[in-house]
Amino acid sequence: MMRVITTFDGLAFLDTVLSLVLAFALGTLIGAERQYRQRTAGLRTNVLVALGAAAFVDLGMRLTGGDGAVRVTAYVVSGVGFLGAGVIMKEGMNVRGLNTAATLWSSAAVGAFCGSDMPAEAILLAMLIIVGNTLLRPLVNAINRAPLDTRASEATYELQVTAEAADLARVRREVVARLLAAHYPVSDVDVVERTDDCVEIVATLVSTAVEPKELDAVVADLAARPDVRDAAWSARTAD
Repeated sequence: MMRVITTFDGLAFLDTVLSLVLAFALGTLIGAERQYRQRTAGLRTNVLVALGAAAFVDLGMRLTGGDGAVRVTAYVVSGVGFLGAGVIMKEGMNVRGLNTAATLWSSAAVGAFCGSDMPAEAILLAMLIIVGNTLLRPLVNAINRAPLDTRASEATYELQVTAEAADLARVRREVVARLLAAHYPVSDVDVVERTDDCVEIVATLVSTAVEPKELDAVVADLAARPDVRDAAWSARTAD
């Protein structure tokens, strides 16, 4: 205990206090927006991430100076990466939580700036994070509402054909042949059993951009076959 008293540095302690308080304040601003939108990682999580990052980096600064701060920052970056993975959820073909995970990662960067005694940079980054999560939202919505140009967009295209299980081999060959004739080679063909006597053939195209009318023609030809119950094609974006 006496060593604590004799080695206590009031100015260094004040520097730590200011770093942690600033990290707390900026983390609160970032987290408030997340909490308002009811995201998985809200106010408290962002505050604790920013505060923890600031504390670890400040500790490295106090112990071994800038070299220690650099080493600690590297561990903070990887550690918060694992934390962010916990808020990412996959629901079918959709992935949720990527923006929240990125916000947590950025909150850690804000805290690292605070712990490194760079308050101006920390404030700037925090403001840019908030701007990115709020003011860019209308732009994102406008882009999402824009019609998808299937000829120019990179996406994964699939052709789904439903047929009798007894006709599987013949229909599968015909699907591949029709697509090749239309200059759309197939990268993979999956077969999904729907009932005991009905299967769905799912052909994934190599192409990442198509002419819709060409695929519509292939679907129409296949649907007209007596051994095909139904035919359709779909596209999903790569990201």
